Amino acid sequence: MSKPFKYSRLSKDDAALLLVDHQAGLISLVQDFGPSEFKNNVLAVGACGKYFKLPTILTTSFEEGPNGPLVPELKEMFPNAPYIARPGNINAWDNEDFVNAVKNTGRKQLIIAGVVTEVCVAFPALSALEQGYEVFVITDASGTFNEVTRHTAWLRMQAAGVQLINWFAMACELHRDWRNDIEGLGELFSNHIPNYRNLMTSYFTITGKK
Repeated sequence: MSKPFKYSRLSKDDAALLLVDHQAGLISLVQDFGPSEFKNNVLAVGACGKYFKLPTILTTSFEEGPNGPLVPELKEMFPNAPYIARPGNINAWDNEDFVNAVKNTGRKQLIIAGVVTEVCVAFPALSALEQGYEVFVITDASGTFNEVTRHTAWLRMQAAGVQLINWFAMACELHRDWRNDIEGLGELFSNHIPNYRNLMTSYFTITGKK
């Protein structure tokens, strides 16, 4: 008899955000999203991290080589976040400084996004699962060569127990209730979903707010 399903929700009090290898060189490999769409999604995830005050860790791999430097907007967004420049570890979880930074957050839910999906995201996601963390991968802020590669990575992670979620659903699950803050989350959505601006304009017109 199968166990009853338990809905494990993201909690802003128990989640940490790991942004893995969003580097200038590696991002040029992303072909399963358009360049502008993908960058918008990545920055939206970062904005969610800031909005919900999630402990955030930035990491790069071999940035002195062709992988290149971290996307500057992320560094500007999180100037005080732990920044782990891995000298060569492909799997971020193989880097002691990175693992220690994760442990130091004290959080048990890990939200991961990165480039490329089947390596820089999947490897630490699977490693973290093995260590007892709940892992949530942001599908639309993780990119790779093509859709076949992407779906192969998603299936591998999902079979192991990773929860796949997009950035909008992540934000809604963390927020839980619109009464917590309508304008703040609405502004975040409006900044990254153009059509959402129309929704907020309608809301402000009806309520008389600005």
